[in-house]
Amino acid sequence: MSDVILITGAAGGIGQCLTRQLSRRPVQLVLVDRDARGLAALRAELGEATLTYAADLCDEDQLAALIDFVQQRCGRLDALVNNAAIVRVGPLTERSPASIRQELDINLLAPLLLARLAIPLLRRSTNARLVTTVSLAGIFPTPESPVYCASKFGLRGAMLALAQDLAPQGIRVCCVLPSATDTPMLRHEAIAGGNALQFMDPPQSPETVARLLVQVLDRPRLESAPRAGELWLSRLAMLVPDLLPRLLPFFQRRGERGLRRYLSDLEQRGLAERHEGTWRLRPDDRPD
Repeated sequence: MSDVILITGAAGGIGQCLTRQLSRRPVQLVLVDRDARGLAALRAELGEATLTYAADLCDEDQLAALIDFVQQRCGRLDALVNNAAIVRVGPLTERSPASIRQELDINLLAPLLLARLAIPLLRRSTNARLVTTVSLAGIFPTPESPVYCASKFGLRGAMLALAQDLAPQGIRVCCVLPSATDTPMLRHEAIAGGNALQFMDPPQSPETVARLLVQVLDRPRLESAPRAGELWLSRLAMLVPDLLPRLLPFFQRRGERGLRRYLSDLEQRGLAERHEGTWRLRPDDRPD
C-alpha cells in the first residue's frame, strides 16, 4: 500500500520541488496551500490522482476540516511535512502587532496545531513520520529578523520535544534546517532590504532542499541540513553567543557583497529589475 504524505506550503518554491520529486513514486500526495490557483496548476501537472486542499493554516476550523478530508479520502496518514512559512521584512519597531502575530501563527502555531490533529492518524501507520522544514534561523539568530527567528527557534524546540514524546508511539520526528534558498520568498526579502547575513554564501536551490526532505522521509533522522557544514558552524557559534555582536560587522560586509551578487543574478535571470534606483520583482515572481 502506498504512503499517504501530506505537504503544507505545497505551492511554494520548496513545496513544488518536493511534490514533483515525490510524484515519481507510488505515493498518495495530499497537497495543501492557501494558493488555490497554484494547487490547481500542480494537480494539472501531476495528475488527477494528486489530492489538493486549499486552506488557511491559521484557521483552526480549516485545519480540522483538512484532517477530516485526509481521513475520509485516504483513511490514514503516513507522513506530515510541515513546510509552509512566511517572513516579513522590517525593524521590530516598525512592525504592526497584526503582522507579528501572523508570522508567528503561520511559522510556529500552525505546524503545532496541525501536528496535534494529525498525530492520531499517524499512530495508525507502521512508518509514521513528522517532518518539518525549520530553518538554520532556528539555531543561528540573524539581525533584522527577530520575529522570524523567534518562530523558528520555537518550532525547532517544539519538534525536539515532540521527538521524545512520539518515539515510543512509533512516530519519527525530523527537522530539516536549510539556509537561504532561492525561492520567491527569499527574492522578496532581497529586494525589500532584508537581512544580508543570509547571502554570505550563494543561496541553494529549492531542489537541493527538496532532495534532502525526500532523503529524510526515506531514512528519518532528527536534524539535518542541506549544507551540513553550516549546521555545525551554527551550533559551534551558539556556544559563545556573546561574540556574535563583535563578529557582526565582518559578517555584514560579506553578506552585503553576496546580496549585491544575488540581486544582479536575479536581474540577469529576468526575475527582478531596477526602477528609478529601487529593486522590484517581476509581477509573476511576487510571493502571495
